[in-house]
Amino acid sequence: MAQFGLAGDARRTAAWRVRAIADEPVRHTNSRGTIAYARGGGGTSTTQLNINLKDKPRVATLNGVVSPTIAEVVAGMEVVDSLYSGYGEAARPGGRGQGPSQDSITRQGNAYLVRGFPKLDFVKSARVTREWRAGAER
Repeated sequence: MAQFGLAGDARRTAAWRVRAIADEPVRHTNSRGTIAYARGGGGTSTTQLNINLKDKPRVATLNGVVSPTIAEVVAGMEVVDSLYSGYGEAARPGGRGQGPSQDSITRQGNAYLVRGFPKLDFVKSARVTREWRAGAER
């Protein structure tokens, strides 16, 4: 999966860290191109999202907590596929990943990423192209 959502400025990340988003109900499997909140358990969704790079036959869970999909890439999946993946998963004690540490990103922001992960891709900007309101026709 491709994960993103921590701010490049550590102060912005800190401001959003305490603002959890309510859990969504499970309505769709975690198939290729679907987007879900990255989280560490129930009630922990904040600003981080992940895009599934392949189909997952079962709904993704962490410690038994479901991570429901909330969106889907409908055009441009080739861009997602082109993101650099050479660092692998985040570095964790006892783990195999050599990717960035979320704790270090949280504390140091983009300075840490640019210094230690020069091949990493970044989201330079994002914008809302259409807003769906609760109860509105889709």
